[in-house]
Amino acid sequence: PGVTTLQLDKIAREMLTAAGAQSSFLGYFGYPAVICSSLNDEVVHSIPNEVALKDGDILSVDFGAIVDGWNGDAAVTIEIGTPVPKQTALSNATRESMWAGLAKAVAGNRLSDISHAIEMVIRNAGNYGILEDYGGHGIGTKMHMDPLIPNYGEPGHGPELIVGMALAIEPMATLGSKHVRTLDDQWTVVTTDGSRAAHWEHTVAITEEGPWVLTAHDGGEQYFAAHGIPSPAAKYAN
Repeated sequence: PGVTTLQLDKIAREMLTAAGAQSSFLGYFGYPAVICSSLNDEVVHSIPNEVALKDGDILSVDFGAIVDGWNGDAAVTIEIGTPVPKQTALSNATRESMWAGLAKAVAGNRLSDISHAIEMVIRNAGNYGILEDYGGHGIGTKMHMDPLIPNYGEPGHGPELIVGMALAIEPMATLGSKHVRTLDDQWTVVTTDGSRAAHWEHTVAITEEGPWVLTAHDGGEQYFAAHGIPSPAAKYAN
């Protein structure tokens, strides 16, 4: 509490410089920051500002970086100060749905297998809204590439997943309606009913040995091992 999202953006800029990386977001269609900091009923793409965070807020931070010409994209949701149980449950469900989707990033699966896995976790967790107009995407030499990955759908449809693909898996869910609108700044997406939202994201590479989560410090090893999912994460984790 008391910190502003503009301060968080400054820290992120400093970390990019220290790592010798570039921002995927800064200047992207004119976007003015290196993070998206979406607060409470803001779902995605919110521009950092000088509003101080308060106890009970829920904040998602989305961050993209370019290293040696390759893009990575990730997002986390953070509760500010004292956790609010219904927000905690929403964030946990959204995070778990992301991991379920990442686990389906396996050569031979279909794209909608990822979508279906995400949807089922969120549906089974509670009466949450799942955004229909936003989803995951291919990623690589550009931040946003084909294919678009909806966060809902029946399994067994869409392109076959192949070794070498990299995907950004990013479920977004709300405590109320799935409907959203964009504010006058042409960036900030908010829920139409004012309900609060959560957003989680990781970038995953599809390898011959299974999914490798490029934006997780352990490559996804802890989750995949616990769920018996083959992955090269242990081999590649730093």
